Amino acid sequence: MIHVNNIKKRIALVVLAIAITICSNCRNVYAVDTVPTDIQAEEALLRKSLPVLSNSFTDWPTGPMISAQSAVVMDVNTGTILYSKNPNEELYPASTTKLLTGLLVIENTTMDEVVTFSQDAIWNIDRGSTHLSIDVGEELSVEECLYGLLLASANEVAYALAEHVGGSMEGFVQMMNERALQIGCKNTHFSNSNGLPREDHYTSAYDLALIGRECFANETFCKIAGTTKYTIKPTNKQPEERPITNHHKMLPGFKYEYEGFIGGKTGYTEVARQTLVSCAERNGMRLICVVMKDESPAQFTDTIELFDYAFSSFQTVNIADNETRYNLNSDAFFKTKYDIFGSTNPILTISKSGNAVIPKSYKLSDVNTEITYFDSVNNGHVARLEYFMGINPVGEATIDYAEDEMKAFEFSSITELDQDEKTTMVTPNHKVITINIKDLVIKFAIIIAVVFVVSFVVDQIMRYYKSKIRKDRMKRTRFKKRSENKWKL
Repeated sequence: MIHVNNIKKRIALVVLAIAITICSNCRNVYAVDTVPTDIQAEEALLRKSLPVLSNSFTDWPTGPMISAQSAVVMDVNTGTILYSKNPNEELYPASTTKLLTGLLVIENTTMDEVVTFSQDAIWNIDRGSTHLSIDVGEELSVEECLYGLLLASANEVAYALAEHVGGSMEGFVQMMNERALQIGCKNTHFSNSNGLPREDHYTSAYDLALIGRECFANETFCKIAGTTKYTIKPTNKQPEERPITNHHKMLPGFKYEYEGFIGGKTGYTEVARQTLVSCAERNGMRLICVVMKDESPAQFTDTIELFDYAFSSFQTVNIADNETRYNLNSDAFFKTKYDIFGSTNPILTISKSGNAVIPKSYKLSDVNTEITYFDSVNNGHVARLEYFMGINPVGEATIDYAEDEMKAFEFSSITELDQDEKTTMVTPNHKVITINIKDLVIKFAIIIAVVFVVSFVVDQIMRYYKSKIRKDRMKRTRFKKRSENKWKL
């Protein structure tokens, strides 16, 4: 009887352990739904009073006060910061780490490569963290792994992908940190590929926005991160399908569905709290929103509030189509005097790819601009136009050579540089001379050639007549001498 009771107790303990593991897994799978404690809720309320850096920008629309510790909204195209709150504070990123993991995998593999899960990949993660219950030796394609990484946030998948791409977790981490530096991150250091907490694993909202910007400029990444549901097919170890659902609740059909939403990545640990990276696009403006150290469900509601603020307050303008202060058909962009021949340098244009993001109440002509001349021509680029509101950069465009284009040279914006490099404007006279350097050179060469040919022909004719005159003169001289000799005889 005692023996039977002991067996029952052991069975009960095993069942309890299994139940705890399952509950733990469920809690992590739905980590976006965590309920904050009273203390955490009070802390979140206090964070709403933290200053918003972007609200101090000159002539900038006032942004919302949110409960996240740190937040950034960035324009993908220009990199313009539309909203920033503690943008450079170093915080735990949790599973938003998997953004860079996914990007590196996409950049360094093909979708049909096979990933084999090692002992370390399965057992070197916290079993209470989010995973897909993959077995040692199980094989998945890179594509399946990426869906498991970005939709289900599976930590053993992140580990296996790191080993597959980097050879080891250490090798992949080195790749992560090098890529982060290349992107421009300055307050970031990664120590693993999944985001499980470590003291030396941190980033900032601004750096995470830079990473997100790079990710959502990649079409493959956008496709995967914006997928609502995906099914992993049976494998060599698992006879059943594995249906997975994206954790991001701003996708179509989810609770916080957002118009124009492209994709994103959730993150949660006890120390990081709720983190969220999201990408959305409206009217040709694609934005990245990052919130860090928030409480559920505010990571979604704060993101929606920030997106609404940005889309309603700002506009994207094409610089080439809207710039009216500079006339590139003059020599205003040359550091030379404004003589007519100096003005016939190859005609310049503003690159059509340059954009600026400015408040909707402003025109491009209201924005300050600076010109930087390049020391040498690089891929046809002569100079760069940069646009600022206060000290905040809002866009840029290059000034390029416009080859084989007939342009009008206008004397309306000619500048003269004195010794102090101060620019003064010359009064416009609105006269226009049509000049094409290529045609001018060709015509000049033709004229020179014609003049040379004519000169050569004239010279030959003159030589002929002179020679004939000399011959006639010599004949007359010989005849005269013969006549004189005859008469003497």
